[in-house]
Amino acid sequence: MKALLLIDIQNGFCPGGNLAVGDGDKIVPVANALIDNGGYDLIVASQDWHPANHGSFASQHPGKKPFDMGELSGIPQVMWPDHCVQGTPDAEFHPDLNTDAFDYVQQKGENPAVDSYSAFRDNDQTATTGLADYLERQGAAILDICGLATDYCVSFSALDALDMLPGVKVRFIEDASRGIAAEGIKAAIATMRAKGVIIVNSSDILNA
Repeated sequence: MKALLLIDIQNGFCPGGNLAVGDGDKIVPVANALIDNGGYDLIVASQDWHPANHGSFASQHPGKKPFDMGELSGIPQVMWPDHCVQGTPDAEFHPDLNTDAFDYVQQKGENPAVDSYSAFRDNDQTATTGLADYLERQGAAILDICGLATDYCVSFSALDALDMLPGVKVRFIEDASRGIAAEGIKAAIATMRAKGVIIVNSSDILNA
């Protein structure tokens, strides 16, 4: 069974959002093409869903500015601008994304005491979201992953998928993703490749 996991294609990470990724909206047509013509049996999406007092927000730490480094849950933490707050337009999926095709939405980042880049578990790896169990129950054998942002939530999700879904072929769709920093994107892709994630483009899937 072939599944597509769309990571955080939300207003907050697209131009005009509170934590915009450069050209983040450009992946929406690619994601829709994959949804419609990628031959997937299952379409899953993750959604950053933070409470207003989330500990990853610089606003919750006096003296900290967005993108400063700090600590959360005992591990280093980038202090982000307030973003994807539950129930706000910033947290909604991009309006052009074909959300009607979603079989399942996994919300994440709800615990204010720890961040959750991965769709599978919190950054301190103590609590899981239940997504791995869901995909296992559905019988996923191939899991294609794309979205925003390559150097954070997408790569964390891909590496956790490898770790938590043994035997599942995990592929990262590069042109259906965008990242925050060029060096970070390059490093994330290199790490994914070294760990066993297969790097593909949407044309490899749509023309298969």
